[in-house]
Amino acid sequence: MAVVPQARLDGVIVVDKPVGPTSHDVVALVRRLSGVKRVGHGGTLDPFASGVLPIFLGHATRVVEYHLGDEKGYRATVAFGARSTTDDLDGELTPTEGPAPSREALVEALGAFRGPIEQIPPAHSAVHVGGRRAYELAREGQAPDLAPRAVVIERLELLEWHEDADRPTVVLEVRCTAGTYVRALARDLGERMATGAYLVALQRTASGPFILADAHPLEAVREALATGRAERVLLPPDVGLDRFPVLQLPADELAAVARGQVIRPRGGLGETAAGSGTLLRVVDGEGRLAAIARCEGRRLHPEKVFLSPAP
Repeated sequence: MAVVPQARLDGVIVVDKPVGPTSHDVVALVRRLSGVKRVGHGGTLDPFASGVLPIFLGHATRVVEYHLGDEKGYRATVAFGARSTTDDLDGELTPTEGPAPSREALVEALGAFRGPIEQIPPAHSAVHVGGRRAYELAREGQAPDLAPRAVVIERLELLEWHEDADRPTVVLEVRCTAGTYVRALARDLGERMATGAYLVALQRTASGPFILADAHPLEAVREALATGRAERVLLPPDVGLDRFPVLQLPADELAAVARGQVIRPRGGLGETAAGSGTLLRVVDGEGRLAAIARCEGRRLHPEKVFLSPAP
């Protein structure tokens, strides 16, 4: 499919990733169809997972770092009665002995995982161990020594219970901090109930401000970019950064910011930006993002500049 020439694209596309492609596959598709070289994503989804995958294009790639700590939301399908070498359906399953858990016991067990917890990442994960990825060691038959990490499970609720004599399956709603492994959560829940458990399916419903209701199916993104109608799916670069107050500057002060100069705006910084270290979204007269800048005293220090200095 040929690329349709279009205006410079800077912004965010919220993709509803289907099961199958990797996050890198989606980035490569957007890069090829948009003609934009700088394309990145806001948090990896495994191939078997679906849901919200924010894709950042052009200048927007420079604000990805402000989204790395965003809280995540998931619908996780968990099966009991077996353990998996990868903690999900892609691994080798080993059935466990003993009675199947009851719905009441599960609801009670969920309470132990709410709030701040420590979890050990899955052996088949991208965590570095002695300079190598954990999954590389696991594939060689080694047991990687993984340190527990602190995460916070803000919400964990039972949405669906599917009865089965040997292996009941449940759907859980999960809201958690960045860096949480839902596969590990499923594994640890199974261990707590002494039945074993693994992740069957995973749908990301939210990534910070980006939610599933606003995500576009991959085919819709493909069509919009391939036909030169990116505006149908493209959001502004600063979407989701509402926590950063907006400061509009006149042309001469914008020119100074574009040169990377520290300035003291004539109109001041406003009460919301009075705190030292506060980050602001600096915009032009039309409300377009010009820079991300940090307040120090009453001065503005540019951190990310999206304007080209005047010749």
